[in-house]
Amino acid sequence: MLRHTFVTTMLDAGVSLRDVQIAARHADPRTTMRYDRARKNPDRHANYILAAFMASGT
Repeated sequence: MLRHTFVTTMLDAGVSLRDVQIAARHADPRTTMRYDRARKNPDRHANYILAAFMASGT
């Protein structure tokens, strides 16, 4: 349970999947992705992040 909380809290805090994977010592990123409760949140999808970045004019 502690390991699950550790991984999900890091992902919820916005730590990159790669960094969480390394910290959790997962060999496969798919293992880490199973802990990501917000993975279906469109606000975190790469296309939405890119569109928001481009819309901000920076």
